[in-house]
Amino acid sequence: MMIPQIPHVNQDEKHILKEIKCFALDMDGTVYLGEQWIDGALEFLHRIEETGRNYVFVTNNSSKNAAVYVDKLHRMGLDVSEEKIVTSGQATIHYLQNNFPGAKVFLLGNPLLQEEFLDAGILLEDEHPDVVVTAFDTSLDYKKMCKVCDHVRAGLPYLATHPDYNCPTETGFIPDAGAIHAFIHASAFRYPDRIIGKPNGDIIEYLSVRMDAERGQTAMVGDRLYTDIAAGRNNGLTSILVLSGEAAMEDVCHSDVIPHLIFSSVKEIAQIL
Repeated sequence: MMIPQIPHVNQDEKHILKEIKCFALDMDGTVYLGEQWIDGALEFLHRIEETGRNYVFVTNNSSKNAAVYVDKLHRMGLDVSEEKIVTSGQATIHYLQNNFPGAKVFLLGNPLLQEEFLDAGILLEDEHPDVVVTAFDTSLDYKKMCKVCDHVRAGLPYLATHPDYNCPTETGFIPDAGAIHAFIHASAFRYPDRIIGKPNGDIIEYLSVRMDAERGQTAMVGDRLYTDIAAGRNNGLTSILVLSGEAAMEDVCHSDVIPHLIFSSVKEIAQIL
């Protein structure tokens, strides 16, 4: 299979953006870093709306619910509703409702995520579940580690919210959901049967339902090749890499995941919308 040609930075030679109606935006590294907007990000969001388009924030981080992101964006000067936030936790709830209706779920997750599952009508059960779901659980302790391994070892269906091994913070990386999968595998000899978040298709299916958007008119914008860009490439979306976060041009040159478009930051996208 031929690898697509690497596009020129800050150019849209094929006028791809003209067809985009909805922008699915990664958050940290794409529109902000920590608590600071990336230069031009707010103007980019305003420009999307000025041109009659829509946007939604899409994150793999399942340690927080939509309300936490709404609060953070408000502190940073942007007021949006929870409808503008799509998380891997929400997409996992959607998957459970469609594929395991009424199932009792053992959820390895933070209290915020547990609350979100309960509010959606998901039945949580620690001792005799039907399904295991693992998330980015920053409240993890040894008792939880033992219990989740017991359930996975027993052969129950095993889902995970997302695959990221590490979560970036302002002081470095901390172990994320993928690291949790690794310790479970070391004890129970299984990896998740299905992972919902980027780059996998389930979160894109949920995004399409939520936004009522055609995939051919939706762009996934992000700073990671193996999650954001792969999610777009693998699922019929336009993929736009921004070089304001994790990935650099050197990474693109050595990757088999090639974005449709590359920009220095979202500021440069705004200038040609």
